[in-house]
Amino acid sequence: MAYNSLDVLPQMLATIPDGATVVIVVNASGDPDAVANIGGQNGARVICNPQNLGFGVACNIGATQAQTEFLLFLNPDAQLLDGALDALVAAADNFTAASAFNPAITDKRGRSCLKRRSVLLPASDKLPPAIPTCSREVPVLSGAALFVRRAAFEQVGGFDPHLFMYHEDDDLSLRLKAAFGPLYFVRDARVRHHGGLSSPRTPETAAFKAYHMGRSRIYAARKHNIPGAQRNALFSALIQLATPFTLFSARKRAKQAAFLRGIHSAMKNEASR
Repeated sequence: MAYNSLDVLPQMLATIPDGATVVIVVNASGDPDAVANIGGQNGARVICNPQNLGFGVACNIGATQAQTEFLLFLNPDAQLLDGALDALVAAADNFTAASAFNPAITDKRGRSCLKRRSVLLPASDKLPPAIPTCSREVPVLSGAALFVRRAAFEQVGGFDPHLFMYHEDDDLSLRLKAAFGPLYFVRDARVRHHGGLSSPRTPETAAFKAYHMGRSRIYAARKHNIPGAQRNALFSALIQLATPFTLFSARKRAKQAAFLRGIHSAMKNEASR
């Protein structure tokens, strides 16, 4: 899925192995013709949505166009390192009961981005800080580079369209695990995720993302019956809004205020049900 990601798409596409089916779903980006041109140069099919339908819906649309045994959802600011796709396929063959996988994701400095916990899971499920030295089962997966069996993805109905962005990977992970099989971290598959480069770093963009993060947090927590979710989300938002780092940064102020508005909006929706 791409949203104003023109600056990073070429680098991501250059790491896709020859012969792989690639689908780019553009969510109302500023220059869809340029994205279509880049996609065409790299053998990718490009689908342009006239509106921003959200991360999960765009991924679902892309999945219908790739009739393959496995699906890899890869952020536009992520890059596959040598042999990553082959290692993921090999892991799927080795761990036949597993439904979905994450590669070993690192940031641009080489630091691990392993997802250790989720607000949709109890704290006791959090992974220890040590980076796994081998492939292993994990409690939740990151959507930055999510490799899943098509059969499992379709069985659970794909990403929840009500989650515009954020927590959609947590929600999908828990449904995959419950309906199909465990989730795995694949040590030998490596992906570099630059993070934050798939869209502009402006106060407006930060506010847009944070608003939907707040809404998604409340919706996903209700869906998975998380106790005290509204109280905890409100407390977190108010604490972050009052910190000195937030007060002296226009971007952080916009982000935290929008997060609070998103929480409030979702709570109003829940109350009206």
